[in-house]
Amino acid sequence: MAFKLSNSLKGSASGIARTISEYEKRFRTTRRGKRERTALDHKEINDLYYDVVTDFYEFGWGRSFHFAPRVPGESFTASLVRHEHYLAHKLGLGPGMVVADLGCGVGGPLLEIARFSGARIVGVNSNAYQLKHARKYARKAELTHLAEFMHCDFLEVDAPDGSFDAVYSIEATCHAPDKISIYGEVFRLLKPGACFAAYEYCMTERFDAEDPHHLKVKADLQLGGGLLLIDDQQTVNDALRSVGFEVLETRDLSAHSGPSIPWYQPLAGSGFSLASFRSSRIGRSVTHKTLRLLEALRITPKGSVRVAETLNLCAVAMVEAGRLGIFTPMYFIHARKPATG
Repeated sequence: MAFKLSNSLKGSASGIARTISEYEKRFRTTRRGKRERTALDHKEINDLYYDVVTDFYEFGWGRSFHFAPRVPGESFTASLVRHEHYLAHKLGLGPGMVVADLGCGVGGPLLEIARFSGARIVGVNSNAYQLKHARKYARKAELTHLAEFMHCDFLEVDAPDGSFDAVYSIEATCHAPDKISIYGEVFRLLKPGACFAAYEYCMTERFDAEDPHHLKVKADLQLGGGLLLIDDQQTVNDALRSVGFEVLETRDLSAHSGPSIPWYQPLAGSGFSLASFRSSRIGRSVTHKTLRLLEALRITPKGSVRVAETLNLCAVAMVEAGRLGIFTPMYFIHARKPATG
């Protein structure tokens, strides 16, 4: 494990200690600030966050930075793939279509959806470090004919109006300053009659803004997850309609009616598998202790332990928020841009 961990962090963005310190300072200052937050605040905090956490995400979770509903007997990896295929299926993606993936991360879901559907996917990401990884993985997978990447803010995509046959986003638009801004940009990018689908981070109706414990869990989730804002489900629905979308479907995919494994189980660590060990509570503890040793020996960059602690704060909050039912990472939205008007 020590070798794999040190190897994973070998190419990490330089200045980890400085960057994680700047991230935490900027996050807390912006959250407490009296002036209204701007889109630039969100973008800069987002970039600082992903500059330092990307390699940790890949080590502990893989290349698909998202959760998924899961059923008994289904592996963690299979659940992620199925979750990605579900989006492609709902959007009717196929050969000849040009599709945007907003906030594509290192391209794990994008490559899977391109391979599954045959559509050409354009990944949009403001983080240069992640895009470097994404382009490398596309070349390795021999999918460069179906995968391309744009380095730009997903609020100002460098593409003409009506450029795409479909747009999707997987747990990424939570980093936008508000839903109207990001959904308005999606609306602009879509061809008339085309559809948008996404998995959104949302607080549920069970969240009590007067409950100190709920507020603490949400605050830890935000700091550890790089999130200045987490909207509720009604805000998401209203924003879609406000920019002109016809809402086809919205529902929380974490609310199963039959036997299921909670979406947060890989972080809680109930049960055991080699594939999910590193993301589990015990696995994170082992990683933390290993990092302390490797950082002391100067094998991993200074600041690695602090990044791991920030991510562990988020993981603990995710598990608690999931158990309380006050948060979902998979509020599914499916909306269509009207064909006329």
